[in-house]
Amino acid sequence: MEKHHKSDKWLRLAQFTVERAEQAIIWHGTDGSFEQVNEAACKHLGYTGNELLGLHAYDINPELQKGFWPGFLTDIKKTKVDTVETFHRTKYGQIIPVEVNLNYMEFEGREYVVTFIRDITERKRNEEERTKAFKEIQHLKKQLELENEYLHEEVLELRPYCDIVGKSPALQNILRQIEMVASTDASVLITGESGVGKELIAREIHKQSKRNDRSMIRVNCASVPKNLYESEFFGHVKGAFTNAVRDRVGRFELAHQGTLFLDEVGEIPLELQSKLLRVLQEGSYERVGDEKTRLTNVRIAAATNRDLKKEIALGKFREDLYYRLNVFPIEAVPLRERKEDISLLAVYFLDSAVKRFNCPKPKLTKAHVLQLKNYEWPGNIRELQNIIERAVITQHANKLRLELPIKEGEEELSFTSRPKQEERFNTELLTNADLKRIERDNIAATLEQTQWKIFGRGGAAELIGLKPTTLISKIKKLGLKKCNNSEYNSQEPEFRI
Repeated sequence: MEKHHKSDKWLRLAQFTVERAEQAIIWHGTDGSFEQVNEAACKHLGYTGNELLGLHAYDINPELQKGFWPGFLTDIKKTKVDTVETFHRTKYGQIIPVEVNLNYMEFEGREYVVTFIRDITERKRNEEERTKAFKEIQHLKKQLELENEYLHEEVLELRPYCDIVGKSPALQNILRQIEMVASTDASVLITGESGVGKELIAREIHKQSKRNDRSMIRVNCASVPKNLYESEFFGHVKGAFTNAVRDRVGRFELAHQGTLFLDEVGEIPLELQSKLLRVLQEGSYERVGDEKTRLTNVRIAAATNRDLKKEIALGKFREDLYYRLNVFPIEAVPLRERKEDISLLAVYFLDSAVKRFNCPKPKLTKAHVLQLKNYEWPGNIRELQNIIERAVITQHANKLRLELPIKEGEEELSFTSRPKQEERFNTELLTNADLKRIERDNIAATLEQTQWKIFGRGGAAELIGLKPTTLISKIKKLGLKKCNNSEYNSQEPEFRI
């Protein structure tokens, strides 16, 4: 009798525990109907206990269909236990994510499936926030990778920007204009000959602007294939056209909140200028192959060596786009009109080349400066930099020789670094072996400095003054070989305005 009393006591205690448990518990019969529920299940679903009894699992689960229970019961008999994530619908239609622990048991000759239910709304919300944050991080990472990839291209083409060098009145006027417009968001059109430093003016404007904490993104409009202009400016989505194997961020998106520099803007095809005008006017665009309209806030700096007014007259450039770009014009003057700056620029390029090429520093004399000032500089500052760098590389015994092009019919002036007649007679004579060794050392040094770039601007052939084919023959004859850690370098040399 006492043993039976203790058994009843523990049964009541168990029933009390189940009834007061915070976790919802439902007992299902063999047909799936509810045969017993606890108080937490009523609270979870919004029903009274009597309302729940007689309902079926599919009455509270929007994912289940009638007729599913027999197959489910067969499976749970085999596994005995299972855990699933699903949804419950409350009496008032609210959908709640839940985790359900399913347990098959037999009691007093009957079969039951007991479900222990846990509301996982908060967990799902946290997971969604983490997923959203992860996706945002991935998006930013992808955009940063694309921007870094673009900036890497910029480094190869330009090298790091440095401060402007010079003291001429023409340059001081440009600096005043930069200071005047930099703090505004006005579009700037920079005109001038090739090689005068138009991009460096744009970079100085960006540097002094309120947007300087963001990137200045550059588009070389002359190098973009006609069929890729829209993708270059606005980006594209995967599959938009052949070879569009992934989404691509356009320059307008990369430059958001920063500055977009349109170099050689006069090269943009006429039929595409209207699309550029639209984004400048409305600040909106769509990626190629995408219907989503995106917004952008950029400051435009454009540059050209063309006379855009003549291009307008010829029907090659839109007049409305010209006025949209030409809010604040700046004309970069050619080097021949600011010869006061030549000596300063030459000294800067000399110091820079010595550090860059790890060469001995030769002396730049007054005769050299006079020679430089008497030249017309059709290639402007870029040409000056190339000549100084070539002279540093080809120097002999710390003596600098400037190889400036000579117009037909002119003789080289006596103030060049060519040795005088009497100096040549007093010079120590060199053997043929000495000359070959000097030639080999000079070619090897030049190849090392140009990272074995032979052809094109800044290549070893141009610096030494030989045809590329002739230089290749000499390399083979002298037995020079490229080191494993050398790479070809296609970067344009830097220059200053």
